[in-house]
Amino acid sequence: MPRIALHWQILAALGLGVLAGALTGPRTAWLGVPLVEVYAFAGTLFLNALKMLIVPLIMASIVTGVAGLGRSEALGRLGMRTLVYYLTTSLLAILTGLVLVDLVQPGLAGGHPVRDLLGLARLPESRLERIAGHGAGDLVEIFLRMVPTNIVQAAAQGQMLGLIFFSLLFGFFLTRIEPPQRETLDRFWQGVFQVMMRMTDIVLRFAPLGVFGLVAKTVATTGFGAFAPLMRFFLTVVAALAVHFLVTLPLLLRLVGRVSPWRHYRAMLPALLTAFSTASSSATLPVTMECVEKKAGVSNRTTSFVLPLGATVNMDGTALYECVAALFIAQAYGVELGPAQQFIVVLTALLTSIGVAGIPAASLVAITIILGAVGLPAEAIGLILAVDRLLDMMRTSVNVFSDSCGAVIIGRLEGERGILEA
Repeated sequence: MPRIALHWQILAALGLGVLAGALTGPRTAWLGVPLVEVYAFAGTLFLNALKMLIVPLIMASIVTGVAGLGRSEALGRLGMRTLVYYLTTSLLAILTGLVLVDLVQPGLAGGHPVRDLLGLARLPESRLERIAGHGAGDLVEIFLRMVPTNIVQAAAQGQMLGLIFFSLLFGFFLTRIEPPQRETLDRFWQGVFQVMMRMTDIVLRFAPLGVFGLVAKTVATTGFGAFAPLMRFFLTVVAALAVHFLVTLPLLLRLVGRVSPWRHYRAMLPALLTAFSTASSSATLPVTMECVEKKAGVSNRTTSFVLPLGATVNMDGTALYECVAALFIAQAYGVELGPAQQFIVVLTALLTSIGVAGIPAASLVAITIILGAVGLPAEAIGLILAVDRLLDMMRTSVNVFSDSCGAVIIGRLEGERGILEA
């Protein structure tokens, strides 16, 4: 019997969660046990499993990615151009999301936080003051946190900026030691990364159960009022992704690559459809490489370097989504993030998007890091699970398209002929 695809399972769980929540209500019990508590248990268990993966997944992903970059020709001109492109497009995507979420403010309804509509517990006043009371001078603290005195303590306390910075350094200097030790450490981290990928895959198989529990609990306790702010959040993310997909990247193709964006859209259509259906840039990589090489006309030299690296490092849509999600949750709690906190969100989204594996829903792990960086409860990620899967499919398509644009632009800058000419 063929296995049902994960996204269909999640959509089914979403529908069942809405139905169960609507039929039961906040005081319904079975055998003396309130069903709301059962829903909350399923949702919390899934969120705890996600948080359990954060430290080893992010660390192994970054170390192996940076070490692999150092072993290649990345220190040459091709590598530098690739890194500059990836950092630039990711930053542009994050800023697009930041501008739109600040303009639309999906976490507010009539100027008031949607906390009660979403069934969120009120944060203590002391915590709200601690989050919102930072000023521009606190930007220095961000960089101090990037160099923690105790890396284990920083990881235990959820200070992921320090862990990410340490992992970047570790991966870089791993390529600078003698071959016997380098190979041993490299095999170790590759093994850790493969294990964490398998564990993440297993946890995500239980995503339907988590979605069911979280959605059923929300509907049972708050009714259908929660779906209006969720729809505004959904549309804000879609609009930001559309701006990056239809405006920013085509402008880069036209102005920097000097090629026709329309021709590139046509060349990449099979890869975009594959990315949308699988929600995995890694799974789409073979199709992406074929489209870029055979249909866009980029050389194998450029394609074989830029695209595999991009499937791990370049996550424009993911970074944009992380930023919008964090700001939406802050707005929903009634927390006004100032310039310092928004800078933390932008910086953390940029760094975590590099370390997020190209697998479905892995960005949920990164969002918990961003929430922790600005002092918001990681449990709030449950708010967006109901719409995450469809947005995951969309942002993966943006990720893949950005990778392909990078290959075309870098190929053109390298002086290649025949790119998108037919």
